[in-house]
Amino acid sequence: MDIGEERAPELRTLRQKVEYMMEKTFPDQKISGRVFADLVKERGGALSHSYFSNILAGKVTQPSEDILKALGLGFGVDWRFFKEESEVVDDVVAGLQFLAKRRTGEISGVAGRGLDEDGLPPELVQFALSLLEDNKAQRVTTNSATAPDAPEK
Repeated sequence: MDIGEERAPELRTLRQKVEYMMEKTFPDQKISGRVFADLVKERGGALSHSYFSNILAGKVTQPSEDILKALGLGFGVDWRFFKEESEVVDDVVAGLQFLAKRRTGEISGVAGRGLDEDGLPPELVQFALSLLEDNKAQRVTTNSATAPDAPEK
């Protein structure tokens, strides 16, 4: 590690992530829960100052997606930063599987209606992938059932 290079902190819990973002977003400032809640509101979200204080106290560990989005608005970062690591990994894996199937031609196109800036929700990507897997398994079963028997030796 070079002199002056900052080591990335371990950010496993929601509390650790929020404390880290407070430090980086508002350096050398003491921001109250009320001020942060007002900032979120100005940016189009909703978060009560008491709920934010409970996050900082470690009392809230698994908030709703709406709360995570509010935190993202307040800090000006992608809300998925605040998700549990396993959820983010699942989203990334589903996205990579989707892209791979798109590249190989298993998925030729997707039309989405009413999508927001986040694109396809991970649940929809997972559902699409499960349909492809079901279809592939069905084709294999059908092909093996209709294939002529090999001549006996």
